[in-house]
Amino acid sequence: MELDIAIEAAWPDATDWEALAEAAAGALATSAPELANPRLAASLLFTDDAEVHELNREWRGKDKPTNVLSFPMVERAELLALPAGGPPVLLGDIALALETCAREAAEKGVSIEAHAAHLIVHGLLHLAGHDHETSDADASAMERLETKTLALLAIADPYGDGT
Repeated sequence: MELDIAIEAAWPDATDWEALAEAAAGALATSAPELANPRLAASLLFTDDAEVHELNREWRGKDKPTNVLSFPMVERAELLALPAGGPPVLLGDIALALETCAREAAEKGVSIEAHAAHLIVHGLLHLAGHDHETSDADASAMERLETKTLALLAIADPYGDGT
């Protein structure tokens, strides 16, 4: 998958956020093979709470910031049927909010890099049609994919329950 990455907020300079995002997407392609299709592309915006708040209000009707937003552009059935050959297909867009990500990382006692990697994986799974809000079974399946992917990046289980 090709990522179009933009960094529009003051994410810490000490981290190569593009490399982190590429590593997360690469690991996810191992855990969720439908995302290994070379035709796929996604945009990823590293931004701030104000921008995510605005996007959340405009597109989801929720007047608050959140950690990550995903805007899928392909139905899951279409993704699963997509042949490897052909023109690029935009899977969708993801936006990460700096202040919320940093606050949550601190609350969880993990690095902002580990938490951002988790949110990127989470967002990409949403773009691929996974949804943790539809049922407990879907939530468990999505968490297992996240945990498996993060383990490939040497990041601990973010749910802390070993599943």
